[in-house]
Amino acid sequence: MARKKRDPEGGVPTVMVVGLGRFGTAVCESLVRQGVDVLAIDTDERRVQKYADELTHTVVADATDGEAMRQLGVGSVDRAVVAIGSDIEASVLSVITLHEAGVDRIYAKAITRKHGKILASIGADHVIYPEYVMGQRVAHMVTDGVADYLEFDDEFAIARCSAPVETWDRSLADSGVRTRHTITVVGIKPPGAPFTYAVPETVVEEGDELVVSGRVGDVERFVALPRASRA
Repeated sequence: MARKKRDPEGGVPTVMVVGLGRFGTAVCESLVRQGVDVLAIDTDERRVQKYADELTHTVVADATDGEAMRQLGVGSVDRAVVAIGSDIEASVLSVITLHEAGVDRIYAKAITRKHGKILASIGADHVIYPEYVMGQRVAHMVTDGVADYLEFDDEFAIARCSAPVETWDRSLADSGVRTRHTITVVGIKPPGAPFTYAVPETVVEEGDELVVSGRVGDVERFVALPRASRA
């Protein structure tokens, strides 16, 4: 089942997903919707059969078995996602095996910071903490005025929030939010209207939603600004 790597001029990428639990299955389904060629493997035959009709390729295989991975031709895939969580040993060995097989980029799920550090040290290019990330998003979403929040590994964040009082009835240039708060207003959504890109001349009104980006601390301080109604 060897595969050719993606044509550098473009084309359909091939992504291998190891583990068909809830997280791995969600990754697979999202990739398939994007038109990505997915090779999903799991040691549980029942899981593989369950998703055989939904995913591009499903195989019963052990990602910790180097010979099995070579037979599958995993060295020719563009990227791999190790979606194993609770079995730390299998997670670690899978990353080692895929790294040694020559997979270009490896994304691996971790359940603890220590687990993540180990994965990064043995070949994972990106370590993912699904529970931690979702916990952060929910914590910010339950904060008044924040509709969504996403934090990246490099201390960068994006948030969707209601416009704070100090921005009302003024253009972004006049309110000086970029200079005063060291954040960038990327988009704006008036009530009942779609999001549009924000420019310095964009005027913000009460009830508007903003999409802002910047360093984590700056974004968190901005979304915490007063949003009290004029009433």
